[in-house]
Amino acid sequence: MCSILGVFDLRPGADLRPLRPLALSLSARQRHRGPDWSGVFAEPRCLLVHERLAIVDPAGGAQPLRSADGALALAVNGEIYNHRELERGLARPYAFQSGSDCEVINALYREQGTAGIARLNGIFAFALWDADAGRAVIARDPMGVCPLYWGHDGDGRLWVASEMKALARHCSDVAGFPPGHVYDTATGALTRYHERAWRGYDATAGVTVAPDALRGALEQAVHRQLMTDVPYGVLLSGGLDSSLVAACAARFARRRIEDDDGAEAWYPRLHSFAIGLPGSPDLAAAEVAAKALGTVHHGFTYAFEEGLDALPDVIRHIESYDVTTVRASTPMYLLARRIKAMGVKMVLSGEGADEIFGGYLYFHKAPDARSFHEECVRKLDALHQFDCLRANKAMMAWGVEARVPFLDLAFLDLAMSMDATAKMAGAGRIEKAVLREAFAGVLPDAILWRQKEQFSDGVGYGWIDGLKARAEAVVSDAMLAEASLRFPVNPPATKEAYWYRDQFEREFPGEACARTVPGGKSIACSSPAAIAWDPAFAAAADPSGRAVAGVHRAATGGPRRVPVSG
Repeated sequence: MCSILGVFDLRPGADLRPLRPLALSLSARQRHRGPDWSGVFAEPRCLLVHERLAIVDPAGGAQPLRSADGALALAVNGEIYNHRELERGLARPYAFQSGSDCEVINALYREQGTAGIARLNGIFAFALWDADAGRAVIARDPMGVCPLYWGHDGDGRLWVASEMKALARHCSDVAGFPPGHVYDTATGALTRYHERAWRGYDATAGVTVAPDALRGALEQAVHRQLMTDVPYGVLLSGGLDSSLVAACAARFARRRIEDDDGAEAWYPRLHSFAIGLPGSPDLAAAEVAAKALGTVHHGFTYAFEEGLDALPDVIRHIESYDVTTVRASTPMYLLARRIKAMGVKMVLSGEGADEIFGGYLYFHKAPDARSFHEECVRKLDALHQFDCLRANKAMMAWGVEARVPFLDLAFLDLAMSMDATAKMAGAGRIEKAVLREAFAGVLPDAILWRQKEQFSDGVGYGWIDGLKARAEAVVSDAMLAEASLRFPVNPPATKEAYWYRDQFEREFPGEACARTVPGGKSIACSSPAAIAWDPAFAAAADPSGRAVAGVHRAATGGPRRVPVSG
């Protein structure tokens, strides 16, 4: 991954070239995403700046990517996993100028216009300039794995950037660019290009997916996302999701395979990474999983004060004041620095599985399959503001790219096509049982049937408790009582939320920035709609998974649930 910054002015007589120093200075605020090289394209109506993290074709592939005739200029943050397939399917030859997987975007645009975007399977945010047509095209991947923001300056020029920090003090209307959409200056329309029938429950009713098909689809997704020319690894918390991704990756790391283009590839020994406070449940479980999978494992610990010291930098990097996001981003940020120091530039991670399969503990309270499915869709729609944001920005703070195989579009289409009846938990059936059953025998039972731990819980329960205690010390009752006056957009309801919001406001002032972070009450990572599933939620105040006390017994001192399959 990388970072992009673009400026467009299509008015007669426009000349953006004098803004080149300003664009470079703003792009430098997100250079942590692409420390390997900087590239600039400048012409009167368009300025593009690219900060590169070289993962595919590191010796070439510099951006912005130009067409042979010079008419197209493309700045991309992301990876296109099906680029070989798309290249082979072009109706007419295209003169590729690099080995970059992202250059296929230029080829598809030249052949199909914006319609070709829907064929991309990858994670991306891009800005494309067509000089001949005087046209700019901006798009973001369907799940919003790659961040993208846009806004206008005081003279009405359109700006886009990978991170809000590049635009926050320059564009008073800065906002997140919506996932799965494309903006075309030729029409002035923002259009959803990613449409799926499975968004409605009726399209999935009665649909079954065989366990071997589910397992094969995830293995294929991991295989696709091992596309890299630099050292890589896996994040391994010891939870189900990261352990399954690691198991799939380990399968390919053990043997030679053939790439799609026929070139022989050698995947070295797989390195895995975990972090937690001393004695954390995740560190212990990760050791068990790593030993079973044969990875070269690196378990790191951090002290509470080290996490506390990092909080201002974490909030600046993740550009959010959401409580669960800040809690979970801090250990991930610290882990990314360790990974970077070891020379690894890409890791696979397990984000997305809980949204697809209803893995959060409150899903035990879902009243029926339709409600369960609709909540999964709501969670997927919001993922770009929570877990995707956390994984991407906390890792990219140190120039480490996080890839998320569960959100591979082919796997997502298969997993979301099944009737949610098969996914439902409760009555002795553990959450994500359908996924666990598909991988029977792949992991030790202690890992395969381990109950859900939110990352901010799993790194050690003392982390959240310590943050609450510190917030209690730094935020007075009077400050909290007047929170709605100081923060009219999404006023914080707790001292911890106030503390994070205060730090966010220092970096990102103004209501536009505040609105980029979602509001509304959430218990155990639920959406506001799901709180109605159990009246007890209304009285709860903490968003941690431990709030579902009747389900997550281990977190409240009771016996751990006995996993039941079938």
